[in-house]
Amino acid sequence: MPLLRTLSGLTVLAVCLAGCGGTAGPGSAGPTPQFVDPPATTTATTPAAAQVPVTPTTSAGGLARTRPPVTTPSRLPKKVTVKYAFPVKASNVDWHTTHSKYKATDIFADCGQPVVATTGGVVLEVSLTDKYKKGSPDGPNNGGLSVSLLGDDGVRYYGSHLSKVQTGIKKGVRVKAGQQLGKVGRTGNANNVCHLHYGISPPCAKVGDWKVRRGVVWPYSYLASWRKGGTKSPVAEVAAWKRSHNCKA
Repeated sequence: MPLLRTLSGLTVLAVCLAGCGGTAGPGSAGPTPQFVDPPATTTATTPAAAQVPVTPTTSAGGLARTRPPVTTPSRLPKKVTVKYAFPVKASNVDWHTTHSKYKATDIFADCGQPVVATTGGVVLEVSLTDKYKKGSPDGPNNGGLSVSLLGDDGVRYYGSHLSKVQTGIKKGVRVKAGQQLGKVGRTGNANNVCHLHYGISPPCAKVGDWKVRRGVVWPYSYLASWRKGGTKSPVAEVAAWKRSHNCKA
């Protein structure tokens, strides 16, 4: 009986070799199985992230599953804090809540009082010569001596009617919040009154777009905050104006 079982097993083996895709002819040896190692996998590492090992878990049906890898940033961006300074450094100042024709304000102070940078940034435009002629139409010469600054917050700050621009203040120069830019005056179309015309706007063309530069949002509430040492920011309001007006004043 054992001999019969052995013969039957050999018969089944022969039939399987002949019918499962084998190509060997009668009397030849069958093909030798070849085992190929799976290709090695590499994981790219990102310097800014650390890979957390995969943790196997078990589902309700008992099947093993793995959680996807989680990347943890190794460094988070630093939050930039913008400092603001009231643009006229004087004990006796006043300013309007509104302005004629467009959104700006006039800050009244004695001639010669220091005009300072609202925030840290880079000087965009400087006017060193009073080219305004009485009775001439509105234009870029209305401001007389002036300075415009692109703040680190992305907002442009403009002050005009200066009696003097501080030595060394010119296009491309970097300044700090509170750094002196010039002195209060009455050049340009100032109606012979000592004051600083003050405008807040998006940089748009950065230089030359005087209608935007002279002011597009009301500065009063920001000035009130800065006067008390606050940090109220015009960034959101300026960005909203730019989206709705497409830099057209």
